[in-house]
Amino acid sequence: MRYYSTNSKKNTASLSKAVLSGLADDGGLYMPEAIPRLPASLLNNLAALTFRELSFEIAKQLLGEDIPHPILEEIINDALNFEVPLVQLDHDLYVLELFHGPTLAFKDFAARFMARLMSYLNRDSDAELTILVATSGDTGSAVAHGFAGAPGIRVFILYPSGKISTIQEKQLTTHGGNITALEIDGSFDDCQRIAKQAFLDVELSRNLTLTSANSINIARLIPQSFYYFYGYARLKNKRQPVVISVPSGNFGNLTGGLIAKKMGLPIARFISATNANRVVPEFLQTGRFEPKPTRQTISNAMDVGNPSNFARILDLCNNDLEKMREDVWGASFTDDQTRDAIQELVNKFGYIPDPHGAVGYLGLKHYPENKSDKLIGIFLETAHPAKFPEVIRQLIDRELPLPEALEKAMSMKKHSVKLSGEFDAVKQYLLSVS
Repeated sequence: MRYYSTNSKKNTASLSKAVLSGLADDGGLYMPEAIPRLPASLLNNLAALTFRELSFEIAKQLLGEDIPHPILEEIINDALNFEVPLVQLDHDLYVLELFHGPTLAFKDFAARFMARLMSYLNRDSDAELTILVATSGDTGSAVAHGFAGAPGIRVFILYPSGKISTIQEKQLTTHGGNITALEIDGSFDDCQRIAKQAFLDVELSRNLTLTSANSINIARLIPQSFYYFYGYARLKNKRQPVVISVPSGNFGNLTGGLIAKKMGLPIARFISATNANRVVPEFLQTGRFEPKPTRQTISNAMDVGNPSNFARILDLCNNDLEKMREDVWGASFTDDQTRDAIQELVNKFGYIPDPHGAVGYLGLKHYPENKSDKLIGIFLETAHPAKFPEVIRQLIDRELPLPEALEKAMSMKKHSVKLSGEFDAVKQYLLSVS
C-alpha cells in the first residue's frame, strides 16, 4: 500500500516513511492510496468475530502486505487487549465505551497500536526515533503510557499549561525515562502549530529523526476505524438506519468512522458533535472553513480551533461539500448544555458520562432526523468520567471513586519543562537535548 499527501496525490510514500515521518514533506497529511471495500462475506459475519479478530481483518485491508500478517496479528493482540462494551440505554439508544484501556481514554487504541508499529518499522535503524506530540488532554497520557520504555524511541509531549484536567496532567507528566512533558504557555492550537513547524524545520530534521504521534500520523487513524465495526456488530437490531455521534475536536475519530463507512460499514450518517469550538459545524452550514482561536471548555480534549484532520475529511469527500453533508451532520453545544446533558443521562438512564460523551449524546438528541423508532443512535463515550472530577462532582450527588490507574497517577510527582508558546523556544530545547 502507498500513501499520498492530501496536498498532492503525486506525493506518495511507503508505510514506513508515512508513519516514521508523520507529516508529508509538502505539509500534507498521508492517506491510503486506496480504501478497499471489505468482502461481503466479512461484512455479513462481523458479529462472529472478537474485537481483535475483526481489527486484524480490517488492518490487513488498510496496510496491504507492508507488515507480515503474523507480526500484524501480534501487534494487534498485544495493543488491543481490553474490552469495548456497547451499552444499551434505551430501546434505540446506545453508548460505545472506548475508555477501558490503561489510561481510560479512547486514545489508548491508537497510541498502543502506533507504539508497537513504530517499534517494528524502526527495528533495524541505528538512529533514535524522536516523537513530538501535541495534546489537548488524553492523547498525551495515552502516548506516554503506550511508548514508556520503548527501546530506541523518546517522546516529547507538548501540552497547554493550565488547560487540561489535573488527572490528565498527572498521567502525562509522571513517567520520566524516555517521556518528557513540555508545558507550553499557550493553547492547544499553539502546541499543534509548534509540532507542525518542527516537522518541516530543516535544522531539526538534520539533528533528529522526528515523527508525530498525533492524529496527523496515519498510524493513529487506522486503529480508530476498528471499533466502529465492532460497535455496529454488537447491535441486536439493525432494522432502522444507524447513526453514530462522535464528540469531535481534532477530527481524527470522525475520520476513522468515515474510513470505516468507505470500507462498507452501513452507517447512515455520522454526527460531528463539538463544543464551542465549532469550525466544522459552521463549515457544514455555510460552506466556509474559518479557523478561530481556541475557546476553553469543560470538554477540554475537544478544544481545537483549527482541526488538522479536516483536510482528510475533505479528501474522503472529494472536496465536495454536498457529499460531506450526506455523510456528516454537525452541531455545537455550550458548557451549560453539556452539564445539563450529564445530569439528564444520570437521572434518566442512571448512566454517568464524561463531558465529551455528554456532547456526543447531545448530538444525537438534537439530530433533526431523530424521530421515535426511525433510527438507532450510538454515541461515543471517549473517556472515563472519573478523569473529570471537577466537573462531575458538581453535577451528581455522589462521589466517583478513582479507578486504580488514576489513583496511582495522582500519587506520583509531576515533572515538566515549562516553555513559551514560541516555536524557537521548543526548537532550541529539542536541539539542546539531542
